[in-house]
Amino acid sequence: MRILRDYQNVPEECRGLVLAIGNFDGVHRGHQAVIAEAQEIADRLGLAAGVLTFEPHSREFFAPDAPPFRLSTLDTKAAHLKWLGLDVMVALEFNLAFSQKSAEDFVRDVLVEGYNVAHVVVGYDFIFGHKRQGTTVVLAELGKKYGFGVTVVEPVGEGTVIFSSTAIRECLKAGDPGKAALLLGHWWEIEGPVIEGDKRGRTIGFPTANIPLVGYHHPKLGVYAVRVGLHRGTHVDWIDGVANFGMRPTFDKKDVLLEVHLLDWSGDLYDQSLRVAFVDFIRPEMKFAGIEELTAQIAEDVKKAREILANPNNQQTKYADKKVCS
Repeated sequence: MRILRDYQNVPEECRGLVLAIGNFDGVHRGHQAVIAEAQEIADRLGLAAGVLTFEPHSREFFAPDAPPFRLSTLDTKAAHLKWLGLDVMVALEFNLAFSQKSAEDFVRDVLVEGYNVAHVVVGYDFIFGHKRQGTTVVLAELGKKYGFGVTVVEPVGEGTVIFSSTAIRECLKAGDPGKAALLLGHWWEIEGPVIEGDKRGRTIGFPTANIPLVGYHHPKLGVYAVRVGLHRGTHVDWIDGVANFGMRPTFDKKDVLLEVHLLDWSGDLYDQSLRVAFVDFIRPEMKFAGIEELTAQIAEDVKKAREILANPNNQQTKYADKKVCS
């Protein structure tokens, strides 16, 4: 998948696309429906299919001091878009100048002059342009003016549940990553660098890789069964693990950190970037009387994580064929 960061001097082979446009935070099943529609149209027209998204998220740009809310960073988003088989990902910088583009300026400068789009696909709630002037109706009118097709995808869901980033955040806050995975169509995952910690885990037989959740929405504090992705060139090896996301109250810590213990694996992970997929919630974070009590509980957590991850359903990464409501 080709990744582009600008709309000027676009390579000719990346022009004339069918583009799905949106923030695509989390690349959930609603987003996947929009992308699938773009791919179907591209196949029918014999063209390449791509996604146009924005970095940072506009909400992050306008409210930088708000609590972190993102389900995916640019890297994790790119990984899922590549998994969906897209040809091109366009991640435009959302800055002050870009935010002041009118709806028509965006269409003319980016879509027409920049990418010479053949067709655009958006979700029903797509809004664009300065002061949110652009709606799907406006986009359709501009498509007629500038000569490209527009398709608007209606809400996608199951029963009374609409696939949305907001619903997924609520699931994660409630400690239900399994339900979040059903809405996403894949496990919710974070990616980040391994940083140096207190190195306490190795002294009690459970060494951990410590990863700060910078910018990510915070799930419920506690212990999780996880799968850990180790980058091996263009390949990712997935290792079972158990993780604690919290403030480590036993040691009177105040900052939040994700501490990941890889099961049946040893090696140096410092300075590497890990993908961590949240599979199931094991228990809330607790304060223990001392190291012995903590060590005994971690052993129980590891046992529980092994049981959870041994389930064949929890070895999958794609969940788009599973029911949200049972």
